[in-house]
Amino acid sequence: MSPRVSSQRACRREILATATGLVGTGLAGCLGLGGESVRVLSAGSLATTFEEYIGPAFESEHGIDLRGQYFGTNTIVRLVEDRTKQPDVIVGADATLLRSQLDGVVDWDVVFASNALGIGYNPETELGAALDGPDPWYEVVAESEGLAISDPDLDPLGYRAVQAFELAQQEHELEGFKRDMLESVTVEPEEPQLMAEVETGSVAAAVVYRNMAVDHDLPFVEFPAAYNFAEPSRAERYASATYTTDEGTTVEGRPILYNATVHESADSPDAGRELVQFLVDSTDILTDAGLSVRDGLPTAHGRLPEGITL
Repeated sequence: MSPRVSSQRACRREILATATGLVGTGLAGCLGLGGESVRVLSAGSLATTFEEYIGPAFESEHGIDLRGQYFGTNTIVRLVEDRTKQPDVIVGADATLLRSQLDGVVDWDVVFASNALGIGYNPETELGAALDGPDPWYEVVAESEGLAISDPDLDPLGYRAVQAFELAQQEHELEGFKRDMLESVTVEPEEPQLMAEVETGSVAAAVVYRNMAVDHDLPFVEFPAAYNFAEPSRAERYASATYTTDEGTTVEGRPILYNATVHESADSPDAGRELVQFLVDSTDILTDAGLSVRDGLPTAHGRLPEGITL
């Protein structure tokens, strides 16, 4: 790796540590690298994936600096709809949500990776030590405190946690489990901060995607296939659990699928398309980051623009 890329990676670590979700004011020393750039508005669960894996590799290969901002997908939709943000590339953690809510802003997208839901935990905490043991996760968390989820009104990770509690209640015949969990969990509004808090021990464990635990080198208990949202063949089962946001939108449970597209009014559309193509071609990098690129991916929705091939 070149010295420049190594220096940029150090800056990206600083950005994640000090201003997750915001890239801009006060960080010019890190981001003022010169040359072409591409602005990315991405699901918070991919913050480290872009800043530590994709971004440095993309710049090394293409000479284009990736400038990312990271929020829950629901928030991304709102920011784009009201024109608060106008990125070059938009990346969501719920392909169907992003596609349906931004109809008219984008008319194509590429699904490039998937993931699995479970619990990332700090083994040095009481709850973490119990999760290391032989008892089922749902028995452990029902008897302990310290589990966090992200805000279900802001991002798919949050509402998938709620849906997982509902599906686990059905799967294991746990009367009142979903209700009890929602009364006891801590809700963290900043999705990218969840595992950082677990790492420091401020919370013992969190319902997260597998790659988020990989990002922090912490153990992960993957939920069973019946409610880990990782199996497309179980889509009908997942859809039996729903969540209604504070804005009144009811969302069905869906397999975890990350998709990317280029904003129709992008300032750097060519660089945006190059980045989407890079995601398509970077299976090894995505896998190293803890994501899954299962058989059948990537897939396209709509008519892909010139320059993007699967």
